[in-house]
Amino acid sequence: MFRPLGSRAGVLAAAGLTALALVACSPPTDEGSGDSSSSGGSSAKTATSAEELGGMDALVAAAKKEGELNVIALPPDWANYGEVIKAFQAKYPEIKVTSDQPDASSADEIATAKRLKGQSGAPDVFDLGAAVALANTDMYAKYKVATFNDIPADFKDADGAWVNDYGGYMSIGYDSAKVPAPTSVKDLLKADYKGKVALNGNPTEAGAAFAGVQMVSISEGGTAGDLTKGVDFFKQLKSAGNFLPVDPTAATVESGQTPLVIDWDYLNAAYSAKLPTWKVFVPKEAVVAGYYYQAINADAPHPAAARLWQEFLYSDDGQNLWLKGGARPVRFDAMKTAGTLDETAAAALPAVEGTPVVPTQADSDSGKKYLADNWANAVG
Repeated sequence: MFRPLGSRAGVLAAAGLTALALVACSPPTDEGSGDSSSSGGSSAKTATSAEELGGMDALVAAAKKEGELNVIALPPDWANYGEVIKAFQAKYPEIKVTSDQPDASSADEIATAKRLKGQSGAPDVFDLGAAVALANTDMYAKYKVATFNDIPADFKDADGAWVNDYGGYMSIGYDSAKVPAPTSVKDLLKADYKGKVALNGNPTEAGAAFAGVQMVSISEGGTAGDLTKGVDFFKQLKSAGNFLPVDPTAATVESGQTPLVIDWDYLNAAYSAKLPTWKVFVPKEAVVAGYYYQAINADAPHPAAARLWQEFLYSDDGQNLWLKGGARPVRFDAMKTAGTLDETAAAALPAVEGTPVVPTQADSDSGKKYLADNWANAVG
């Protein structure tokens, strides 16, 4: 299970409790035209807000008429997406949610949308890492959810083409019953971790893994954009026999196959529900933060349902479900101020010390190029 990520201007507070703004084939169908999802002369396919379609009730009616929603690359245990989907279906039972390729990457999302363009099985919405998200903005429909103004300007496109949804910190998860607690990234080179250090995916295509290399690079004195030291470190891990080339999943963690995993803190934290000895550590010498991006496919076969899905995700209920999954929702501050934040879930977030590093798009671009040229030869 892995997901591509990039990064953008923005930061997650070191306290870990708030977000602070800084800077499957089907036959062809005509559903994608959006003509069947209209109200008051406005088409759901082109509606940039619920009001433009005639209000929330009109949007709900149009979505129910479509009766379907296609989501993609949403693992049930990723930021609590399993419960998010169930909650949406419970609220709108007339809309069937099809979750395709749950373990796919962001790159796979875009490729699938292009391959199935004009077909009923195409994804209606995207959940993307920044590197992929910002490289494909021409594929998104502009739409502003009802809570759009709650979201700081640096966490969204001004016209609503994309909006950050949830974020977290790169971390080291480990089974305390099988390995000693690491106190720094450098500890991973010790003999105690022989054959035990797993990275969530291939960093040339997986965002969690990419951010993991950034974390290691920073811990070794490098930067988020210059990953030379990060790649060198993983080369050393491989040479020492410590690097474990297995993509971690809940099953590999629970079975003990991957006793130490470099991944986002909210993904690592989720494993502790079934494995009480699983702990999460965010190295204070390399606090790497990042957000994912939400967008509507401009060629969505179910444009009204796609927009209703966005409204749900950015509602208090949707945001608190992500928070329950250990991720930090983008409306965290606004909801805390309004008193609608799940304070119990917020208090359960992993502790974070140190100064967060928020990689820029330039960091992402330079890092991607270096990995493309050097990762395979150095690590495989």
